[in-house]
Amino acid sequence: MARWTGEWLPGTGSGPGSENRTAPKWPGETFGLPEAGVGSVAGFGSRLLALVIDLVLAGLITTLFVRYDLQDVAAMQTFNWWAGVAWAVITTVPAMFFGFTPGMGAVGVRVARLDGATMVGPWRAVVRMVLTVVIVPALVRNTDGRSWLDRVTGTVVIRMR
Repeated sequence: MARWTGEWLPGTGSGPGSENRTAPKWPGETFGLPEAGVGSVAGFGSRLLALVIDLVLAGLITTLFVRYDLQDVAAMQTFNWWAGVAWAVITTVPAMFFGFTPGMGAVGVRVARLDGATMVGPWRAVVRMVLTVVIVPALVRNTDGRSWLDRVTGTVVIRMR
């Protein structure tokens, strides 16, 4: 049965020319990744948990520098803006150089480039961060377990342990 993303999201196993291909047996098989364990495609739950950890960490860091008051709308808007900036920094910079954010490190997943390069690099890290803000691209995934973030940047999120 074709997925609803089959015609506009390549790699789903449906669409033009798919009748000659066999569907992958597990996410990441197309790229030569193992079915389970280190180097296999990370699941949605671990990716979501990593995002939540990064968001909480950004909020905690922001409380060190910006006053928050739940009763003051202006103070909370300022706090939220700076928390967003902190989140952008703690998601982009570590991913750029090390391939994972603090939340990803805690959960045991990382971003890997499909071309085999060791560093994710600046433009990929920034594009991933910007698309994560939109949320929808992070939710739509294909049969390889890759979201739009991964497809646009030529990456895949894999397990480190």
